[in-house]
Amino acid sequence: MDCLFCKILAGEIPAEVVYEDDQVLAFRDINPQAPFHCLIIPRKHIATLNDIADEDQALVGHMIQAAGTIARQQGFEQDGYRTVFNCNTHGGQTVYHIHLHLLGGKPMGWPPYQDTLKTPVA
Repeated sequence: MDCLFCKILAGEIPAEVVYEDDQVLAFRDINPQAPFHCLIIPRKHIATLNDIADEDQALVGHMIQAAGTIARQQGFEQDGYRTVFNCNTHGGQTVYHIHLHLLGGKPMGWPPYQDTLKTPVA
């Protein structure tokens, strides 16, 4: 499979890992949008949120639970943080392997909207 995140999971591409367990891997985003910004990915390849099957519900819930664990480890769980899933082109998804963005370490405004669409990554 020619998926960037699958290659990271396979150890073919290096990443700065901040958390891992038997279901997910979390690593720092290469283009951080906050003092702390990581991506939490499932070890199972699921291309988009639209591809989540009934049997994946616990896995997706575990991704969210991992975000809370990482926020505690990083020390910003009480101040707050943002989690974001992007889906498809208009949602800003550039890597087609679901991933949960975890951003923290600063106050964040709303809305997080930009007119320029991001370019998909193979």
